[in-house]
Amino acid sequence: MGVIKSFLFVLIFLSSTYIGMIISSKYKNRVNDLKELKSILNIMNTKIRYTYEPIGEICEEISQMNETNVGKLFGQVSTNLKEKPITEAWNCAIDTYGNNFSKEDKHIIKTLGKMLGKTDIDGQVSEIEQANEFLHVQIEKAEKERQKNEKLYKSLGMVIGIAIIIILV
Repeated sequence: MGVIKSFLFVLIFLSSTYIGMIISSKYKNRVNDLKELKSILNIMNTKIRYTYEPIGEICEEISQMNETNVGKLFGQVSTNLKEKPITEAWNCAIDTYGNNFSKEDKHIIKTLGKMLGKTDIDGQVSEIEQANEFLHVQIEKAEKERQKNEKLYKSLGMVIGIAIIIILV
């Protein structure tokens, strides 16, 4: 009986610690996705400016070069463009693959999608540059949140596990 009880306590502790780590990883994933998006938007900016490729082809190339969550987002945009206009394709892709983004992040990214393909090259380039500036601010905010909350949730998971064990003993 004591072995089973000890096993359950270890299982409770490990489970709560794991849950804390999962919650804390959301902050890290948000920072990584925002940095990746900023990098990809720079690539997209260059392609629009110098290659004159259509948005769908640029998104397809980016998704093939990049296997991250953000790369999948651009792949989804490319797929959606076969059936929907650019703004709708962009927004659907963000709703599908933007799980790590905050509401504010999504708003900034969706605003960019409203202008893609609807203005001339200079207009699109300036919109991407403006989105990059906003993303820079969002990355700084996300980094501060990560530093503050990542350790908190990891520790909180362990403390809750210990508290449950103490209550059960």
